[in-house]
Amino acid sequence: MEITRHTENLNQFRTTLYQTFPNRADTLFELVDAISSTPDAKSVVEYSLADCFRRSYSSLFKAVNEIKIEEKTLPHLLAPYLPKPKKWPFWLLIADVTPHPRPYAKTLEDRGMVYQAETVKGKLPITIGHQYSTVVQGLEPENGVSSSWVLPLLTKRVSTTENKEMVGAEQMNLLREDECLPYGRELTVEAVDSSYSKPEYLYFLHKQHQNLISIGRARSTRVFYHQYVPSAEEKARPKPGCPKQYGERFALNDSSTWTKADDETEFWETSRRGKEYKVKIQSWHNMLMSGKEKPERIPMHNHPFTLVCITRFDKDGNEAFKNPLWLVIMGKRRHELILQHIYEAYCARFDIEHFFRFGKNKLLLVHFQTPEVEREENWFLLAHIAYAQLWMARHVAELLPRPWERYLPSVRHGLLSPTMVQRDFSRIIRQLGTPAKPPKPRINSPGRPYGMILPKRPKQPVFVKSQQSANSA
Repeated sequence: MEITRHTENLNQFRTTLYQTFPNRADTLFELVDAISSTPDAKSVVEYSLADCFRRSYSSLFKAVNEIKIEEKTLPHLLAPYLPKPKKWPFWLLIADVTPHPRPYAKTLEDRGMVYQAETVKGKLPITIGHQYSTVVQGLEPENGVSSSWVLPLLTKRVSTTENKEMVGAEQMNLLREDECLPYGRELTVEAVDSSYSKPEYLYFLHKQHQNLISIGRARSTRVFYHQYVPSAEEKARPKPGCPKQYGERFALNDSSTWTKADDETEFWETSRRGKEYKVKIQSWHNMLMSGKEKPERIPMHNHPFTLVCITRFDKDGNEAFKNPLWLVIMGKRRHELILQHIYEAYCARFDIEHFFRFGKNKLLLVHFQTPEVEREENWFLLAHIAYAQLWMARHVAELLPRPWERYLPSVRHGLLSPTMVQRDFSRIIRQLGTPAKPPKPRINSPGRPYGMILPKRPKQPVFVKSQQSANSA
């Protein structure tokens, strides 16, 4: 009965997806199936060789060029199938950016210097290209399913004139203001990295959302403050002017400024490699961070938060890592979260990194080479849709490990990862069928007139923010 229900849901999702494409629906639908069922493709054009793609390779690129769907199409497609949290008393959203390196695309517009992790010591971790902001839903563990799954909702290219964190804030707003989605009506937690824990991002979100709690990592060099508590004499005779808001200094890299924690808990956990660690979590309530006056005033003293310190110890009682993990928890309903929930929510944030890695390795997320920015954005969206289709098929697929993968822990426990579902998706397509219509051969196009010479595309400059700041100054 469970398999039947999951199969019906997958069929319904595929039918709705097919009806969503206004232009070249048959080609686009077969292309999504090809992406979902071809894990060994090395280039985008190889998807035209998939058994489920019955058209020529040229139609593939024409379809990508003509995608016309709204930004909220994917979350609306997934809305009927969103798994309601059972273990957590909240919905979990995760936001992050990923680079799209295009160092040799000299005619591509709006390229800039973006961060890219560099494994070679001594080299700068930067490249030339674009970066994309993605918001996904974090998922609770399911029986028979790997814990690395997420549910992609929104993706958008960050232009060189935009702030990547503020683009993520706008995406969060878009999800919470949509009445078809539960993120605005019910308690929602967002887990983000350290770059998102700055005043501009937190103030933009928490000045209007009541059911939102932000959990963001704080760099160990930051300085926070306790709330100022006036004495009885100051209350009786208040001084003229603005009342004092910030109290004692709390420097994360100076333990002498730390006060006694307001709450504390400890527990043992076992890592994926079988090592046991004791996790100690401390929290300080009603902390404050400094605001800003320029370019616009950001009064952060109106937004207190909970500061959390997480430290891991090995069996001998020694700290397992050089520095503890500091988290900022902001939101009017933050006191409803226990320390265990805060820890689990932030640990789930790293699942978006698995999504980016799988997308780049198995869905060719950054392999579409084009001089047109719009086509590149369309391809990013198609890859997200293909991943969502794999998630819909997670309970229908069969485990097909390679002979050398039989002894992996996930295979021994029968856990289906995105890679395993992609290997079996071609069988699922053959059993379910496709709503896409077969191609109708037509006469050959006359093509370009003889002797026609197209003009060369102009080369585009690389945007460097430091240069723009110097020019404006």
